[in-house]
Amino acid sequence: MLLAITLSVAATLVVVAILANFVSGEKKVEHNIERLYSSDDPQFIRSMSLLLGPPVTSGNQYRVLLNGDEIFPSMLDAIRSATQSITFETFIYWSGEIGAQFAAALSEKARSGVPVHVLLDWVGCKKMDRKYLEELRQAGAEVVQFHKPHWTGLGRMNNRTHRKLLVIDGLVGFTGGVGIAEEWTGHAQDEKHWRDTHFRVEGPVVGHMQAVFMDNWIKSTGNVLHGRMYFPEVPEREHAEGVAHMFSSSPTHGADDMELMYLMAITAATNSIHLASAYFVPDGLAINALVEAARRGVRVLIMTPGKRIDTHTVREASRACWGDLLAAGIEIYEYQPTMFHCKILVVDDYLVSVGSTNFDSRSFKLNDEANLNVYDRKFAREQVAIFDADIERSLLVTHQDWLHRPMLEKLIEKVVPLLDWQL
Repeated sequence: MLLAITLSVAATLVVVAILANFVSGEKKVEHNIERLYSSDDPQFIRSMSLLLGPPVTSGNQYRVLLNGDEIFPSMLDAIRSATQSITFETFIYWSGEIGAQFAAALSEKARSGVPVHVLLDWVGCKKMDRKYLEELRQAGAEVVQFHKPHWTGLGRMNNRTHRKLLVIDGLVGFTGGVGIAEEWTGHAQDEKHWRDTHFRVEGPVVGHMQAVFMDNWIKSTGNVLHGRMYFPEVPEREHAEGVAHMFSSSPTHGADDMELMYLMAITAATNSIHLASAYFVPDGLAINALVEAARRGVRVLIMTPGKRIDTHTVREASRACWGDLLAAGIEIYEYQPTMFHCKILVVDDYLVSVGSTNFDSRSFKLNDEANLNVYDRKFAREQVAIFDADIERSLLVTHQDWLHRPMLEKLIEKVVPLLDWQL
């Protein structure tokens, strides 16, 4: 009898711990954001900077990298140039040639005496060959797996680090949508090679990127990395335009901050919103914000993957949300050639938000995410031009198309939204 009671209590505790994984005690953003200013009002950047933090910094330069053929060589060259430190955090790191190249480059730097710190999400890196971990550790690199399952941490299993950060010497940073896997190699030339965008950054904002990495490094190891090797004095780049800050969120603090940032940006829009999202499953607040923007005359364009997607459940959940958006005149495009993995928001050809965040509940409430917010009209126009080029390879979905979608799809859509808070 005592054994049965003990087992029952133990089972109950396990269930409670698992359920705690899906429930936060924090208050959520529950009401629409009031429109008090437009994106060209100085109050916009002031609010984004001070409310969301950290404060914006000037004198930064940004370079856009399209697809693996541009992204990976730039990242690997930067790793090989390191003399002081390398910090690297990523969600996906899988086996394959590109994974082997990164392991070799990082290991070589560690052997040469450069401190190398690698933070890998345990779930995202399940397809990673264990020999890469051994190679890195034997070379002297510190490698940590974020939220590796343990009986003491059942309540955090569903909290993943989705951040994608590489910082070299505290001077050069990379962020965007790319993971370390063969799917991101090439130039999106076929369905086996994905379409994605990444960014190379120089200037004082790289210190923000390093601080975001340190946030999870300290959580995972208890060790604080600091000093000139990680946070050197970074002068403003000459002739650099615009200002920027690196914004992060986590369910352990500020669970709704990333969605709040998106809602504030959408609410301030006056002329245009360009949203590229690999996984677009908006909640009611986000749908209302987008619809209200369209009603006040903002041209809203959204690009998502088409049938070539790695998670069809997400696509069904996404399409179930499109009715009110399409009825409001919002343009939704499905990218056709391959998986579309970009995560970019451009508001009024001014604000560009790029990084790891998807437009869904998992990114907004469950994952650790990080976005670089750049306030630079030249940089924004460059991203819009790339968006327009992607439209040429996409299919416009009209409201009539959506209303007349197949009956089977409509039936699936009735069930999938029940899971959209986990998607």
